[in-house]
Amino acid sequence: MFLGTYTPRLDDKGRMILPAKFRERLAGGVVITRGQERCLYVFTQADFDGVVEQWQSSPTSSKTVRDYQRFFLSGASDEIPDKQGRVTVPPLLRTYAGITGDCTVIGAGNRLEIWDTQAWETYTEEHEQSFADLSEEVVPGLM
Repeated sequence: MFLGTYTPRLDDKGRMILPAKFRERLAGGVVITRGQERCLYVFTQADFDGVVEQWQSSPTSSKTVRDYQRFFLSGASDEIPDKQGRVTVPPLLRTYAGITGDCTVIGAGNRLEIWDTQAWETYTEEHEQSFADLSEEVVPGLM
């Protein structure tokens, strides 16, 4: 499971150092793709394969399914971390997420998310109250 918040920077070549805590798990390769709210999703290759496998049973007769698959998969890029634990974030994905230098990487369970740092700060400010308000509906009895 991926947890926590980290603040790496992109270098001039568009590379980002993966959080040290996750490097071993991600050493075999990752898939980076468009996420929702203009962030990027980072999956292990195995987890990404599992997502795609689930879609095999989705009805391609559904325009919504086709549209989502196209957007999600057309931006996907498989990357192998180098010896320093860096991965290249392709230009298409950097542009989509508005990432130019400072970024925030958050653990989101089965994936990491990469955010432009300012976008992440804005998102958390805008959603902090709803997080508090929805806790009982999302996870009844937990807190």
